[in-house]
Amino acid sequence: MISIREDGGNGSLSAFEQEIHGIFSEQGKLSHGAGFEFRKEQQDMACAVARTLEQGRQIVVEAGTGVGKSLAYLVPAALHAIRTKRKAVISTHTISLQEQLIFKDIPFVQNLLDEDFEALLMKGRQNYLCATRLARALAHAADLFTTEQKSELERIRDWSLTTKDGSLSDFLEQPDPAVWEEVRSEQHLCTPKMCGQNSGCHYQALRRRIAGAHMVVLNHALFFTLLGAVEDAEHRTGGLLFANDFVIFDEAHTIEEVASRHIGQEVSQLGLRRAIQRLYNPRTKRGLFQFLKNGSACKAVADILPASDSFFQAVTAKCSFKKGRDFRIREAGWVDGGEVCTNLARLGELIATESARCKEEISAAELQDAARKLRSARAAITDFLALDHPDHVYWVEKIGRQEQFCTLRSAPVDLADALRRLLFREGACSVLTSATLSVGSPDLTYFRQRIGAEDVSALQIGSPFDYEKQMQLHLVRQMPDPKDAGYETALEKWIAHFTDKSLARAFVLFTSYQTMRAVSEKMEPHFAKKGWPLLVQGTGMPAQRMIREFRENSHSVLFGVSSFWTGVDVPGDALSSVIITRLPFATPDHPLTEARLEAIESEGGRAFESYSLPEAILRLRQGVGRLIRSKSDTGTVVILDSRIVNKPYGKSFLRAMPKCPVEIH
Repeated sequence: MISIREDGGNGSLSAFEQEIHGIFSEQGKLSHGAGFEFRKEQQDMACAVARTLEQGRQIVVEAGTGVGKSLAYLVPAALHAIRTKRKAVISTHTISLQEQLIFKDIPFVQNLLDEDFEALLMKGRQNYLCATRLARALAHAADLFTTEQKSELERIRDWSLTTKDGSLSDFLEQPDPAVWEEVRSEQHLCTPKMCGQNSGCHYQALRRRIAGAHMVVLNHALFFTLLGAVEDAEHRTGGLLFANDFVIFDEAHTIEEVASRHIGQEVSQLGLRRAIQRLYNPRTKRGLFQFLKNGSACKAVADILPASDSFFQAVTAKCSFKKGRDFRIREAGWVDGGEVCTNLARLGELIATESARCKEEISAAELQDAARKLRSARAAITDFLALDHPDHVYWVEKIGRQEQFCTLRSAPVDLADALRRLLFREGACSVLTSATLSVGSPDLTYFRQRIGAEDVSALQIGSPFDYEKQMQLHLVRQMPDPKDAGYETALEKWIAHFTDKSLARAFVLFTSYQTMRAVSEKMEPHFAKKGWPLLVQGTGMPAQRMIREFRENSHSVLFGVSSFWTGVDVPGDALSSVIITRLPFATPDHPLTEARLEAIESEGGRAFESYSLPEAILRLRQGVGRLIRSKSDTGTVVILDSRIVNKPYGKSFLRAMPKCPVEIH
């Protein structure tokens, strides 16, 4: 364990630390709660968080599964927020953890403490209905919507009369995205000025409540969206998002991945088309210019739309997607964007003319918002084609199955500098925690370097679980290489063997959709014969429902990729085996991964040891972590990748695993 104490951790505790230490002691306030179990690890983490908040510093904490991280940071965060009048911002990666915090952990803390505090869940503003925009849409429905869309608009109006929070999650059946886009909250359209206290605007009501709340729970994506550009954040005083706030990141191992999507840029073909069609849609003959009765502007939009699609078609034609859905752009001027940029500028001029003539404030604001989005798209296209930032990687991503669209994306190759300036600058107070941050070193060096936290204190706290008794690890030495003809047959054999031993109740984790689909099709008769439901990711069932079905049926097998490696919690007998089909090395084909590997090599480093291996170790630890979720859980982890036994680097994976009995087949 590495202490953030300069005196090595043996000095006297501050009054606040003593209070937190007492709350988490064997006779403290927590001990009166149902099911309380004293955990020294939880007490240590809570004291470290209290010390960090009191000193206004930063800390990175790895706390093993079962420590009880959420209570260890919520209790000191709540007390610190109440007494200093500084807002606690709790940021998570998954919806499931947000729900656990809002509906379970925070109410428990509210009952535990003598002092009242308010905690709110904050979602992205586009999840919320704007009453002002809804009223305008209803008033001008004939010019903005088709007959079918008007029916959908009326359904939204009826829902607005009974909804509790005005957010999409309150819908039983989600609304048509094109209609929702016209009534949802938008930054420049749903403002305190336009949506006053008597407007009934749910988003502005939430913002007013947030201003007075002690604690706000949101996700990493929204955090970085609200934070804005690095330069903007650097000039804010006293906090990150709001005045004098402090931030706690749970599931912190995902921060680099999420930040790369928000600190970079993107221009979507589909998004740009929809932005233009908001002005006028030639097919439906509806839109803002139609409402304003400007025939020449409508014709101009009808002429420009094909040019926009032609640009993206030219982009796609220049790309080779043989290796996947992403194609990296390495040279400027690889496609001509002059026409589309000229057309977007022309649209901006038309909007400016109409906006100046528009007497209705909300309609003028709608036009200005449309112009703002088109300007942003034009600037991003120009930047993308010029490859203006040498420290960024640029690529084209293809999306859609039946109808293909593409998106232009860019992101910094190295996020450490940006995150250092955003999160770890002078005066910013933050706690970052996860069960999986270490790749073998107790000072969490790899993770800290990746996110620019080299100078931030580190603390590693082990799990209270007894893995020697609770878990067994099975390794298969004779698995063929994934490129061999017999690979999928071998997977079927060993998956059948180990699921038979566990009587189903297994997660089978893949790194490839293609392999997962092929193996699931071949194994479905095997599971059907035994009466075991087979749940396969990507077959139409939402992930949350898959987990619910898995929990409720005592003999299920779940095949999953990506999202099932992390953030999924199935304690108890429902999950008794986690089968990992392949060591989760990131494919070097993705442009961002490829660029990171190249950057390491160009500086004289070894990309495999410096990036590929530690990333795979973290990913494996997350997958393994799905199994043991409580002190009563038992089960087996199976790794069907012979490299963990046969390659020298296999020892690095094994050193990072919980110490438990190992059997090699």
